[in-house]
Amino acid sequence: MGNVSVIGAGSWGTALSTVLSDNGHKVTIWSISESEIDMLNTYHENKEKLPGVILPDDMIFTTDLKMACHNKDLIVLAVPSVYTRSTAALMSPVVEKDQVIVNVSKGIEEESLMTLSEIIEQEIPQANVAVMSGPSHAEEVGEKIPTTCVVGAKKKETAEFVQNIFMSKFFRVYISPDVLGIELGGALKNVVALAAGMADGLGYGDNTKAALITRGIAEISRLGVKMGSKAETFAGLTGIGDLVVTCASKHSRNRKAGMLMGQGDDMETAMKKVNMVVEGVYSAKAALALAKKYGVEVPIIEKVNDILFNGATVKSAVGELMNRERKEEYYGLAWKES
Repeated sequence: MGNVSVIGAGSWGTALSTVLSDNGHKVTIWSISESEIDMLNTYHENKEKLPGVILPDDMIFTTDLKMACHNKDLIVLAVPSVYTRSTAALMSPVVEKDQVIVNVSKGIEEESLMTLSEIIEQEIPQANVAVMSGPSHAEEVGEKIPTTCVVGAKKKETAEFVQNIFMSKFFRVYISPDVLGIELGGALKNVVALAAGMADGLGYGDNTKAALITRGIAEISRLGVKMGSKAETFAGLTGIGDLVVTCASKHSRNRKAGMLMGQGDDMETAMKKVNMVVEGVYSAKAALALAKKYGVEVPIIEKVNDILFNGATVKSAVGELMNRERKEEYYGLAWKES
């Protein structure tokens, strides 16, 4: 069995640590927060972010980053996307050559428009970087509810290595070479989930939710394919799979924040009430900037940005989406001659 570190002691990092421990690996969890590590050492439970999930006695909790990164078969990077660059920069001096790092956070850096794996490769050039994403709420993984994810890497053997470390009877892992598509699907679905939550906050029903999911994946796919990803990726776990669960689940912080905004809260108030990182808010501007860069139409993502940053109301944004010019659902399909 392996020697694995999880960098980041939030709900997702904590949940994944239970998967790894159940698989027989020796697990270390690192956090920059001394109070968080003290809590884990005292209770073996993340009482704030993943209450009820008890961690095994042999799990190690530390603020020592050198110890967490030294002599590890795998490092799991599980910090919120806004801290990916700063954490990777801290890790770089203590990460060994060819160290496998799998990033499990979702987002796009607003300033550079880089994906998280690109950021890690820039900050830790000696590392062998993979990504993992899919419909996987931490609360359910912590309860050992059957879950599936997909691992992406440039080399098949790297993806298979990560797959083998995580694979269990309740955590099934697929592999894919489409690293960019996996990351775009995981990041952009959070923006669409904000819109789905806003619709819920307005009291709209299943018809509206289904429309947002379907047209949302159309926007994500258009942009992803234009950027060089594969269309098949967006029909899979990190595309439609992750979008469905994030738009519909009671566990989704993006949906919850959107719902609060639909009920009248502004962005800052909604994020405070959620009390966890709402990744869609941090990815929204980057998603729109990428769409403009590649000349792709993304009306849902555009309206989410208007609501978050330009003072638009949720109800007015819905009206503008519904009253856009008439279109075909898919262009390029042939009509029979009359």
